[in-house]
Amino acid sequence: MEKLMNVSASPHIRGAMSTSKIMRLVILALLPAAGFGIYNFGIRALYHMLVCIVTCALTEFTYQAFADRPVAVGDFSAVVTGLLLALSLPVNAPLWIGAAGGIFAILVVKMFFGGIGQNIVNPALAGRCFLLISFAKHMTSFACDAYTGPTPLEVLKQGEVTDPLFLILGNTGGCIGETSALAILLGAIFLLALGIINLRIPASCFMVFTGMLIFFGGRGFDDIYLIQELCSGGLMLAFWFMATDYTTSPITKRGQIIYGAIIGALTAMFRLYGSASEGVSYAILLANLLTPIIEKITVPRAFGRRR
Repeated sequence: MEKLMNVSASPHIRGAMSTSKIMRLVILALLPAAGFGIYNFGIRALYHMLVCIVTCALTEFTYQAFADRPVAVGDFSAVVTGLLLALSLPVNAPLWIGAAGGIFAILVVKMFFGGIGQNIVNPALAGRCFLLISFAKHMTSFACDAYTGPTPLEVLKQGEVTDPLFLILGNTGGCIGETSALAILLGAIFLLALGIINLRIPASCFMVFTGMLIFFGGRGFDDIYLIQELCSGGLMLAFWFMATDYTTSPITKRGQIIYGAIIGALTAMFRLYGSASEGVSYAILLANLLTPIIEKITVPRAFGRRR
């Protein structure tokens, strides 16, 4: 009888797609950004992707095998984590950086908390922040053979202007998969069309972020400035692919809107008033920690009334 029951943590929601199919579709959606990263930065970008993906998959397999747990590496969630982590790395960082981040993301953030569906923060983002804190020199050095000047986000921080077309197409310096807003948008549209993600979280992220820039950025409704802020740094990749993570985002509709608004507000605050150029990773991690509270206060009321 016990073999007929699957005991797992809530929420107990079943969908038409399996986890592995969803993850494979997310990988397909990330291919435009990954492919452009290789085109933009060269073969070393591919090496980073391979190192991160293999490290994440191998770490998950090893832990599950030695912990006598079902080996579930075939669900491709570790591959998604590795690919997202690689896309958020500078291309000139040493290859062992990706391996260190992948081990931390899978072992500490994911497996120690129970595996897929149990982690309280996004593993790829947590791995990136771990690397930013531990190896800041490597993670903030973006000079490479193709680009030697400051990144567009650093240029913005200095009050200067970057051609928005370069940001949209991606012919700029930065992290491997974050330079081309167009490539990221193609992947996001693919996921939206298939119903893998919905607009509630990204839309509320973008709306609140843009609104705060208009009111507190000191430039009013400056369309060039807004495009530069939206298309530079890791904002596009984070808002579309990391903030929408099923495990760490609320399941209620109102909760998703509140969650996205918090991310947008924190990102704007970090960019406008923080010392670092980028802050979207920390904004999403902080919102991840608030997800249980957000879900608790946005639970829909039951129909009917109590006598």
